[in-house]
Amino acid sequence: MRTNSSFRFTPLIIAISVVVGILIGTFYAKHYGGNRLGIVNGSSNKLNALLRVIDDQYVDTVNMNDLVEKAMPQILAELDPHSTYIPAQKLEEVNSELEGSFSGVGIQFTIQEDTIHVNSVVAGGPAEKVGVMAGDRIVRVDDSLFVGKTLTNEKAMRTLKGPKGSQVKLGIKRATEKELLDFVITRGDIPQNTINAAYMLNNDFGYIQISKFGRTTHVELLNAIAQLSHQNCKGLVIDLRENTGGYMEAAIRMVNEFLSEGKLIVYTQGRKYPRTEEYANGTGSCQNMPLVVLIDQGSASASEIFAGAIQDNDRGTIVGLRSFGKGLVQQPIDFSDGSAIRLTIARYYTPSGRCIQRPYENGNDSKYEMDWLTRYEHGEFFSKDSVKLDKSMRYSTSLGRPVYGGGGIMPDVFVPQDTTGVSSYLIEVGNKGLLIQFCFQYTDHNRAKLSEFENEETLLSYLKQQNIVEQFVHFASSKGVKRRNLLINKSRKLLEKSLYGNIIYNIQGQEPYIRYINQSDATVLKALEILEQGKAFPQAPDETEDMIKEKNNEQKRTAQVCGRVKNPERSFRYAAIG
Repeated sequence: MRTNSSFRFTPLIIAISVVVGILIGTFYAKHYGGNRLGIVNGSSNKLNALLRVIDDQYVDTVNMNDLVEKAMPQILAELDPHSTYIPAQKLEEVNSELEGSFSGVGIQFTIQEDTIHVNSVVAGGPAEKVGVMAGDRIVRVDDSLFVGKTLTNEKAMRTLKGPKGSQVKLGIKRATEKELLDFVITRGDIPQNTINAAYMLNNDFGYIQISKFGRTTHVELLNAIAQLSHQNCKGLVIDLRENTGGYMEAAIRMVNEFLSEGKLIVYTQGRKYPRTEEYANGTGSCQNMPLVVLIDQGSASASEIFAGAIQDNDRGTIVGLRSFGKGLVQQPIDFSDGSAIRLTIARYYTPSGRCIQRPYENGNDSKYEMDWLTRYEHGEFFSKDSVKLDKSMRYSTSLGRPVYGGGGIMPDVFVPQDTTGVSSYLIEVGNKGLLIQFCFQYTDHNRAKLSEFENEETLLSYLKQQNIVEQFVHFASSKGVKRRNLLINKSRKLLEKSLYGNIIYNIQGQEPYIRYINQSDATVLKALEILEQGKAFPQAPDETEDMIKEKNNEQKRTAQVCGRVKNPERSFRYAAIG
């Protein structure tokens, strides 16, 4: 009986022993463990352990949220140039650029002399409905002064945008009123178009300029094509210059409008991302229309998918300068706190099999970010012979024309930048922002008269009679830029183009501005020439003996690794919108 009773307490004794052992172990680990973190299974656990130790033992109080926010971009920067972290407060702004709309008051504005100046109001938008007008100055927001040197475009947009249905009170100074005007505006959905212009260059050929590939861009393209078709458009120029990309699926749907059924558009592949191919389905509305695509060093990502598919399928002619060279695909991944990352998960390849991602080094690669400057210094913007193509990455289009991977899309027709008329005077007034400042003030002081003209042609005719260049020179002198007649005469045409263009933009908006600029744009004129000569569809090259040898070598060549190295004056002036 005694024996059975002693066994009754055995489980309790064991449990007490375990608890005491844990307490003793914890005591010794805290007091005698030094810097050892114990056994860590995997790098992710190591990072978590490091953060716990900092939070628990670091000499000073640390804001752990701030530490993580600063660490996230640095970690992703070690992967590639395009994997990025987006803080929660910026995610909506980043997404709205491609989603086709945002919630705000509906004005376009610039900041002049530390004050928000309304350039234009969105037709039918909340601001227009309550009576806000172009030329108004916003000086108060919700009864608080909203001017000064700390005022930035980002701060203004963050303040003017907000949830749909929310209200904001604006105090506005209007030139025709002595007292401040108060407007209470209920924020609403503001459309954000990604096609900036669609019009006929002449009686036969149309032009469409696309700023980015957003959620609504395909629908916008269909509307633009329909609009031009009603004007008997027989050929098309698609302008992708300075288009930094956007949604891949938007580019795929848009290319589909120009390719016949079964043509490969693009394929993607990554370490954990199986090869996925996208083909044209034969429903495109412009499968036989002559096509010219314009690109430059600012054309990237989805723009290069579009241009690459057109080029590799010999569907149209690519004109301009070598494109940016981004061939990496990012997957958006959202976190519960409202932040997100864009993680590179694959590379994309054009139909010929080339990846156009230019080389980069892991980590913060300053050379990658400043590649445009390297291209400029090497003369690539001015001479086709200055472009260095990697001969080991030679591929062929469907007709056998040579194309190259490893660094952007090389255009079929190279159009150099024209530096004629550029002078140190022009560079100085441009860098100081004096051209934009003068045009805004001129527009503001003459808004009533300038608003009388119906289109850019009649407005331009009027401006040519006003001796605008001389007025600007006096303005620049008042800002400390010495008058230099020889240099001013050398740059007169470029000064006129910039001054007239900005005034047209301020009064009549984006498309009239683009129509005016394109009248003397060498790349647009070359595209028009190609269409007029019936040369938009590429021709098969005559095979020389060297080409035959190269083709045989290409068949033996293994697939190239792309996008990684083993060893570590066309800039549209658009106002911000809120």
